[in-house]
Amino acid sequence: MREGVRAERLPTRDGRWLGVLTLDSPASLNALSLPMIQALTRHLRDWEQDPRVCAVLLEGAGEKAFCAGGDIRSFYHERQRMSDGELFHYARDFFLQEYRLDLLIHQYGKPLVCLADGICMGGGMGLLAGARFRLVTDSSLLAMPEVSIGLYPDVGASWWLSRLPGRLGLWLGLTGARCNGADALGLGLADWGLARTDRPRLMAALLALDWQQDGEALDDALALCFSALAARATLPPPLLLPWREQIEALLAGRSLAGVLARLFEAPLEGALAQQRETCRGGSPLSRALLWRQYWQGRHLSLAEAFAEELTLSVNCVLRGDFIEGVRALLIDKDKEPHWQGHEALDGIADFYRWPALAGETDNPLWRGLKQQADKQGRAS
Repeated sequence: MREGVRAERLPTRDGRWLGVLTLDSPASLNALSLPMIQALTRHLRDWEQDPRVCAVLLEGAGEKAFCAGGDIRSFYHERQRMSDGELFHYARDFFLQEYRLDLLIHQYGKPLVCLADGICMGGGMGLLAGARFRLVTDSSLLAMPEVSIGLYPDVGASWWLSRLPGRLGLWLGLTGARCNGADALGLGLADWGLARTDRPRLMAALLALDWQQDGEALDDALALCFSALAARATLPPPLLLPWREQIEALLAGRSLAGVLARLFEAPLEGALAQQRETCRGGSPLSRALLWRQYWQGRHLSLAEAFAEELTLSVNCVLRGDFIEGVRALLIDKDKEPHWQGHEALDGIADFYRWPALAGETDNPLWRGLKQQADKQGRAS
């Protein structure tokens, strides 16, 4: 079976290898399937232990996208043929392996460079967010559009959206607003902006680098390399940052109902009006989950955020609006989702409880954190 990931080890000038992982499913905009997640995880783990591999470059094939998210159509199709217990296992396995991959990237022991050229949404943002060196281009377009499909910003976004300047992370989550490379740099979602036409120069520079350096010296050399390439680039003006003051005013307050009332009644024009309508048309349940995760996420560790997201995401598949959102947006494409009513918000606390299905009584990520804490406690 074709994995959708191309793995290469390219020789560097000093006799080491640069590991290159290319998401290679351009027809789907490099959307992450479970086999792709498994292939990325396998190669990253193997290369982390291989002393000949000095660093990893993660990129996407084609000119349209780095990664447009997860392969979520499969959830709709599996829902049609699976029992609740079978669907639970499918959702659990997909999200568990995706989040473990994202956490592996955050904690990777070697330099990992992610080049997010073109569309980078959802699951693609999860890959980019954890890389030690995050590169965008003059063609990058980033977003977390989950409110429109009945999910919520996951892949660690519970942790990193809440840490963006002001309430811009909240705006990205509530509205699915798109931002470009200049926005990503200003928001702290990326570190350098390159010209798309300089992708060959990037590869050549990485292969020519002195990889005998290590630690801070190597990181400094990589930073100088990326800075030199960034100096050649002219990024388009930001799409989101010019509206920061207005966005902050719209999202002031700690009540979701109050914020939404102000937002929906505000006399907006242009891009902000379009983004407001995306929020209005999104799942009320998704908005509520995003709101709660945004405020809770700043008090969680990254690993705790992923653990909490696993419970939420599985429940969104089993009892939330996710399947209906996928149907309306990607399967039937009628763009008329039948969201659950506001009464569903009364049961939002249940989304934070691990489903008691198929004999599994607890979240494996929370279980792992508890075992790690117990081990550290015994060692002390």
